[in-house]
Parts: sequence; structure tokens; C-alpha cells
Amino acid sequence: MDPVISIRPLLAIAVAALAAFAVLLLNKHEKLRDAVSPLAAVAMFAIVASMAPTVLAGRTLDLRLFEILPGVDFAFRVDPLGMVFATVSSLLWIAAAVYSIGYMRHLNEHAQTRFFACFAASLAAAVGGAFAANLFTLVIFYEVLSLVTYPLVYHHEDEEAWAGSRKYLVYLMGASKSVLLAALALTYQLTGSLDFVAGGLLARTDASAALLSVIYFCYLFGFAKAAVMPMHAWLPAAMVAPTPVSALLHAVAVVKMGVFCVLRLVFHVFGTGLMSELGLGVATAYLVSFTILMASVYALTRDDLKARLAYSTVSQLSYIVLGAVLLSPVAMVGGIIHIAAHAFSKITLFFCAGSIYCASRKRNISEMAGIGRRLPWTMGAFFVASLSMIGVPPTSGFVSKWYLAAGSVEAGEMAFLAVLLASSVLNAAYFLPVSYLAFFGTEAPGGAETVREIPMVAVPLVATAALSVLMGIFPGYFLALAEGVVR
Repeated sequence: MDPVISIRPLLAIAVAALAAFAVLLLNKHEKLRDAVSPLAAVAMFAIVASMAPTVLAGRTLDLRLFEILPGVDFAFRVDPLGMVFATVSSLLWIAAAVYSIGYMRHLNEHAQTRFFACFAASLAAAVGGAFAANLFTLVIFYEVLSLVTYPLVYHHEDEEAWAGSRKYLVYLMGASKSVLLAALALTYQLTGSLDFVAGGLLARTDASAALLSVIYFCYLFGFAKAAVMPMHAWLPAAMVAPTPVSALLHAVAVVKMGVFCVLRLVFHVFGTGLMSELGLGVATAYLVSFTILMASVYALTRDDLKARLAYSTVSQLSYIVLGAVLLSPVAMVGGIIHIAAHAFSKITLFFCAGSIYCASRKRNISEMAGIGRRLPWTMGAFFVASLSMIGVPPTSGFVSKWYLAAGSVEAGEMAFLAVLLASSVLNAAYFLPVSYLAFFGTEAPGGAETVREIPMVAVPLVATAALSVLMGIFPGYFLALAEGVVR
């Protein structure tokens, strides 16, 4: 079927971009400024949702703005893979916008105008990447996302923030300015285009296997936001940012942009046929399996709750890549829907970490004994999201892990099934003790009576925990989109 020419992809991006400018203009009117982000988030989600029926019907929405080079346009295309990322980002922005207001007000954080403006700009970049029609447009938004999230990582403006934000920028911008740029240039030289093509843009070329393999790994490590080891160190370092930023980095925009780019690489730049022919799928699967297991081991050793969640993110992102590179249709579906499953659960966990800090100023797990009796909604949501990370039914994590496991069997790769099972055991080992300590640990004497739930922080985290369960019970929307990618 012919694509539908529509301005709606641009409108979705423009809503968030205009929200960023509106926040800056309303700097001296705090209540109006704070209202901008939730309203813009609802508007963006409505625009994204309005495109879902067309995409589910098997059509795409296209918008080409102008030509950059012969065969390279600045253009947008809304397809099933892009809709997965855009739906997750726009929906969770609603919860994150409300949560951020409660968090920033309660802690009386400085530079709130800059914070909310950069937050909105980051969502514009994320959705722009989701709807990119080619590698050029995708990389532009990838770079914009790195730049507008840098002030968020550096928000506290102290030595720790400087060190973390410097590592953040060096890893993300350094990788893109070197190997990623080289991969783009080589792709254009070989094909005369940077468009995403069903079956793979590079599948049309007669380049040598060695050159194509070099290009592939330049892309894989150039998209450092995917945090495949050894390109992962920026992610724990970025934990110096306020917790709403951590939620944005680890659940919604930044890391999901990374794995989304890798999925585009596998499905629409190389294609599953060429990936299999060159043996790149199996090679990548071993690499990300190492990441899955080692990051889980690192998570086990961290007492700081946000650091434990950060290493968990490194591990869980590689689930998504593993699903794609197994090149089995069932595994690919599992990898795609894990974008949503991980997002709903991980944003809940970071929201909970922020709620604990707001209420008690505690960061370390060892200090949280008995806190679940003071913060029952927060720790209840943490427990639900933990079950999803482990893969316990009826949560969203169970659905995606089931497809990943079944896909490993379908591909005849039992070693990767063992990796998934071992990882789930490790997930349980580093998540469940947190909930156990919070609900059944002996509370430290003194000061506990002041610890209480903060409504504007607690409500969004309960909502996202509910999303983790709802997707597990009703996964049809994301399954339909994922199957549309694989077909």
C-alpha cells in the first residue's frame, strides 16, 4: 500500500519542542511553567496515538521536508518499529512530567526552568528519532538528544556532576564523532542512500564481507547509548543526575534511543539475511550475552540503589539487542516488545528510588530496613516492577522474556536460553532483597516518623507500576506492532 503523506510526525515533535520554549518564556511564572510539560505530554501522546490505526493497518505515514545530499533527505516515516518507541516515550512523559514537578518542588531544586526545558527538548529528540525515515535524520536526533540531556546530567553543578557529565558526553559524542560518522560515510559511498529499507539497505551491495563487518561494528559501538560493553561506563556515571533524569535516561529517551538505533541497524540497514550470511547475529549475541551477565553481577555488588538500577539497565538493554540478533521471528518480537516492558518497569523503579530519597534522604539499600512500612505505595510499586524485571507473570517482563526464550529455542541456540535463565535468577538476587529488607527489616531508631509518602511523587509511580501489569495482561498492541516489523 502507498504511504500516507501526513504532517502529524512533525507535529508530535513540535509539541515537545514548543513546550521547551514555553517553559523558558514562563521562567518567572512557576505554576504556569510547571503546567506546560504535562499538557504538552498529553498532546504529544494524543498525536502519536492518532497514527496507530494507520500503522496497525499496514501503512506508513511519510513526510519529506528537504534534500541534504543526492539520495539523502531530512524526512520522517512512521512505521511499526517507530511507533513502539514513540508510544512508550510519549505515554511515559505524562507520568514523568507529573513526577518531576513533585520531586523538584519537594527538594526545592535549583535551575528548575532549565531542567523542564531540557526535559521537554529531550522528548522532542527521542520522538524525532523514532520517526526518522533514514540514517541521516536518525543520527541528527541522536546527537541532539545527547546535547540536550547533558545539562540534565550536570544539573547539580558540583564536582561529582562534572565528572559524570563529562564521561557521559565523551562516550556518547566521542563514539558518534568517530566510528559512527565513518559508518555513515561508508554506507553512503556503497549505496548512494541512507534510507531504511525492508530487508536491509546494505543487502543490495556487493561489498566484501570484511568491509561490511567493519561497518556493522562501527554502527554497533557508535550507537553507545545502547550501552553494550565496553561502551556502558557512561550510564552508571550519569546517576549523579536528579532521579527524574535517571528515569528519563534509563527507561524512556536515551537508552531506548540507543537500542532503537541498533534495531534499525539489524532490520533496515543490514537486514536479517545479510546478518545471517556474515555471521554477525551470533557474534553479537555472544557479546550482548556477556553484557547481560556481567552487568547483573555488577548490580549485585552495588549498595547505592540508583547504581544497582543503572547496572540492571545495562543488562536489560542487551535483552533487546539479543532478541534482534538471534534472527528468529519469535525472538525478534520479544526484543521489540521488551522496549516497552523494560520502560514501564524501570521507570517505576527509578521513580521509587526518587520517592525514597525525597521522603528519607536515603540512597543506600542497607539503610532502607523497614521503610516499606512508612512508604507502602512506593515499595509496593517497587516490588511489582521488580517482578516484571525478573519475568514473573502476569507482568510485562514475563511476556517479553517468554518470547525471547521461545525465540532462542526456535533459533536452536540453547546457550542463549541458558543466559536468559541465569540472568533472571540474578535479577531476583539483586531485586528481591530490596523489597524484603524494606518490608521485613528492622527499622533503625530515630527520625522514621517523618518519613511519609509524597502524593505528587507516589501517584505517577503507582500508575507506571500498573502499566507493567496491564501490558502483561493485554500485550496485544505492542505484539501487533512487533509482528508488523518482523513480517
